[in-house]
Formats: sequence, structure tokens, C-alpha cells
Amino acid sequence: MAAALVICQTAIAADEHNGALLQLQQTIPLPGVEGRIDHLAFDGAGERLFVCALGNNTVEVIDLHQGTHVHTISGLGAPQGVAYVSGRLFVANDSGGMCDIYGGKDFQLLGKVDLKDDADNVRYDPATKRVYVGFGSGGIAILNATDGKEIGSIKLAAHPEAFELEKQGRRIFVNIPSARHVAVVDREKGEVIATWAPGPFGNFPMALDEGDHRLFVGYRIPPKLIVLETESGKAAASVSIAGDPDEVFYDSRHHRIYTICSGATAGHFIRRDPASG
Repeated sequence: MAAALVICQTAIAADEHNGALLQLQQTIPLPGVEGRIDHLAFDGAGERLFVCALGNNTVEVIDLHQGTHVHTISGLGAPQGVAYVSGRLFVANDSGGMCDIYGGKDFQLLGKVDLKDDADNVRYDPATKRVYVGFGSGGIAILNATDGKEIGSIKLAAHPEAFELEKQGRRIFVNIPSARHVAVVDREKGEVIATWAPGPFGNFPMALDEGDHRLFVGYRIPPKLIVLETESGKAAASVSIAGDPDEVFYDSRHHRIYTICSGATAGHFIRRDPASG
């Protein structure tokens, strides 16, 4: 069965207790794409979405303005993470551990960074023009976004899953499910300065509300969303969600948290009360 991308929009005028908060806007077919979909990246200026089709060994390019699939980057090794940075596309591959760098217009291969194994989530720090890529049995590689060269790495206890960078601070919050903790990294020092372990394990996705000092972490065993205070690491709130959460997004304008899960329920949205966590 070929994959399709489902686009929803927030129903701002809907009744927040009885009406649908998300409405299906469009379904975009991904012709020839089979298997699991992993992480996504958004190009706001170009109105494009980049989709890691891990099971298909491709990255699919979607024109959101036209609502159509426009290009396939093929020959990848189970791509997991992707980031669009200043006209370049950074693609992290599980198989082989390569981070491939493509031109953002013609999608020609510009370079490769060999991270050896299991290159995964990708994040960008616009202040320093650095790209961060989680990889292997415990590391985050630091790349120069301008030339794509590796300029450093941060050692971790085990393989990193989702991680988030502060914009106003110097910390990185990193999910490390095999170690059953969230690592707090000082990215100027390049080292772990704290670890937080609120109880459950299988912490894969996360999202950051930097302004209100909250970190939203999705756990798989048991399936929960736990809200951590970023100054103390203490749990401020917890809510049950569907199984196998893989993405968490925070809508700061409407104080809503969206989780993508598997099973009978594909996802949740949770309205957050800033006063109570």
C-alpha cells in the first residue's frame, strides 16, 4: 500500500470541548512510497515539507502551496532525521550512519559526513550556524552548517532519540531511553551537566516550551506524556496517552501539545494550562 501525507489544520473557531480541534484539510498521495515514515522538516519560506520515508529509503519532497508531491531523493539508507538549513538539506541515515547534505533547489548531493552508525534526529542552532545530529551508541555530532564539516561531538550514555536546543540558553535536552533518563547538555562545554529520570522509560519524543520552562517528554512504558520543569527536572504534570509515541509538538499560541502515537489512536492533542503545568 502506497503512503499518503495527511494535512490537518487547527479549527480555531471550534468549541474546544465539543468541536473538532483538528480538521482534515488535504491528503497528499506519496506515489510508490512503501513502509514506515519517520521524521519531517519544514521549509517555511519555500512552503515545502521534507518527509523521511525510512522504509522506502527515500526523502519525499512536498509542495504545500500546491498540495502535491514534487520530488524524491532516492538511494538513502533508512533516513530517519532531516533538517532544512539555509538552502541545504541535511539527511541522517540509520543504515550506514551517513549524514547526507543536498542542495535545497536541485537536490544534488553536496557532501557526506560519516557518523558510522544509526544517524537519527537532526537539529539546527541558527545563532551559531551549527547542525546537531544524534548518532550511534551515544553521541551528538556537531556540524558546521556552512560547509557541512564535522567540528565536534558530545558523548552520551547511550543512543539519543529526540533532543531540543534552547534558543535563549546554552542547554540541549536529550532523550536517552536505553539509559532511562533525559540528559541535560551544556553545548558550549560539550558535556552532560545533569540527568533527569522521572520514573517511566522508553522516552523517545519531546518538545520544549522555553518561555514557560517546560519540557514535554513522551514515554512508551507506560505510555505517558510527562511535563518536566527545565530548571529543576522535576515532573510538573503527567497524562496518559496512546501507545508508542514517536513525536511531540507544542503550539505555544494555543497552549496545545500534539503527540503522534501508534495503535488504534493515531494521536492526541492536549490543552495545557500554563498556570498548572
